[in-house]
Amino acid sequence: MARLAAALLALALAAPAAAQPDPRKVVRTAYPSAESKLDPAAESDEASGSISHAIFDPMLAYDFLARPARLVGNTAALPEITDGGATFTLRIRPGIFFAPDPAFGGKPRELTAHDYVYSIKRLFDPKLRSQWLFLVEGKILGADAAMQDAKRTGRFDFDRPIEGLQAPDRYTVRIRLANPDYSFPYVLAMPATAALAREVVEHYGQDISHHPVGTGPYRIAEWVKGSRIVLEANPGYREEYFDGDPGPDAASRAIHARLKGRRLPIAGRIEIHVVDEAQPRWLAFLNGEHDYIRPLPEDFANIALPGGKLAPNLAKAGIYVTPDEVAYTTYTTFNTAETIDGKPNAIGGFAPERVALRRAIGMGYRIDEQMAILDKGQSVRAHTPLPPAVSGHDPDFVSPTLEFNPAKAKALLDMFGYVDRDGDGYREAPDGSRFSFDHASVPTLRERQRNELWKKSMDAIGIRVTFGKVEKLPELRKQAQHGRVQSFSYGWIADFPDGENFLQLLWKGSIGQVNYAMFDHPEYNALYERIKRMPDSPERNALIERMVKLILVYSPWLVETFKAQKILVQPWVLNYKKHPFGHEPWKYLDVDPARRPAR
Repeated sequence: MARLAAALLALALAAPAAAQPDPRKVVRTAYPSAESKLDPAAESDEASGSISHAIFDPMLAYDFLARPARLVGNTAALPEITDGGATFTLRIRPGIFFAPDPAFGGKPRELTAHDYVYSIKRLFDPKLRSQWLFLVEGKILGADAAMQDAKRTGRFDFDRPIEGLQAPDRYTVRIRLANPDYSFPYVLAMPATAALAREVVEHYGQDISHHPVGTGPYRIAEWVKGSRIVLEANPGYREEYFDGDPGPDAASRAIHARLKGRRLPIAGRIEIHVVDEAQPRWLAFLNGEHDYIRPLPEDFANIALPGGKLAPNLAKAGIYVTPDEVAYTTYTTFNTAETIDGKPNAIGGFAPERVALRRAIGMGYRIDEQMAILDKGQSVRAHTPLPPAVSGHDPDFVSPTLEFNPAKAKALLDMFGYVDRDGDGYREAPDGSRFSFDHASVPTLRERQRNELWKKSMDAIGIRVTFGKVEKLPELRKQAQHGRVQSFSYGWIADFPDGENFLQLLWKGSIGQVNYAMFDHPEYNALYERIKRMPDSPERNALIERMVKLILVYSPWLVETFKAQKILVQPWVLNYKKHPFGHEPWKYLDVDPARRPAR
């Protein structure tokens, strides 16, 4: 086997120069926020995720152009699924190598099944505090017990066998779940489960997130933290040639025709700049300094896309527009717990008057103005939490509880005893006490504008709203996890194409993690636990529909919009298409240096 590995490595290094990525083809772009840590198991921000996905390899991937989204093999073949959806066996492709690193004595090292077992175990290590733990917690046989022991001892034992996570041989990964879960393979296509080498993690220790060493198409060439990152094509990357579904539309088929049979990646270099403010990102794109802008900043949507069409000056320059295909639902979450820090929660509980209150608040909110003024037309009204790209989405479903209707909102409040008794213009609670609720936010101009819209909306129906809690997003999420936030506006980008990924946000098992509404409804919980064990089917979709209706009836969320943002791309960049469940399509991009303006 060692001879085979050496032979495969020699063949990879001896590949014809013409087939290698072209160093003259450079992709330049900007991110609105900085990367944090280049450890795919540790961080979940967009910049870190995109860069990590270019460096590290999950076992599975998505067919680039196929819609609906379809899994394909990456470093492994698609899994063999047995035990009614509880056991997944994956075969790793021989001859894939980690980039050379001092941890390997300066040489490449072959990827094996043991690397994936180790990397998935890392998600359970309490010291890592992985933001992706929810993907695997409570699922893999024996893994939670190992995590609990680590919490008691202060050390995760990576040598301890875990029943549900094994490598029976060098190229086989076997994962056994406590319960069937037909959506679990999607987790194996996410950067969070990509392979890191144990030698590298142990060599760099606490500093591992600054030493990314993977098997992916790119590797770090330069890194000025929080400012600039340069990726270069990995010279030891395996031979990968484009193939797959041609896609459902003419633009996708044109990309397929250009890419078919070509070796990936094509561009030899990716340059990423961190530019916090929208205006300099926009100006840099207009000046040709950046090759695309994703997404188009809302502040400039009306300039770039007046009436929803590309502005004539941009079209004349050859710039093209493509959808930012992200399965992204926005909503306002209401804390449904009876108390917050031991004090009564004025909007919480399932008593009829509290349910009516949350529904009235939702009907009174000027969602039309949010879409027009804040979103600049880059969103569409949502009537279900499940966006179009995920299973369980019903495109014909329209919810009567999500209409903007201040008259109905006021009638509902009157009916359940929320009336203005003292004539100050604001309603009191049914027991006559002063009523208000607090809407938390982050300290940005956009959120201040949204708060103004909330006040205007609630004043119109006689509800007093305050804005006492203003925190940066990480702290706000932390407080929400502990049930200390009464309401705030948020959103969720799907991790994979299954409606369960959204529905788990309101499952009781997610309280303390991503269930910021503290929603704990017995029927909803039971339905969620049923759909987790079922393959995609009409029967499962019927149960999902029931869960969606429970969300709309009890109103732990005000479901608001599906994001419909756009990406603008320079004419010298080909093949840009955003996958709904992938990060940047860097390895597919081609660049015509002759068309790029001189810098």
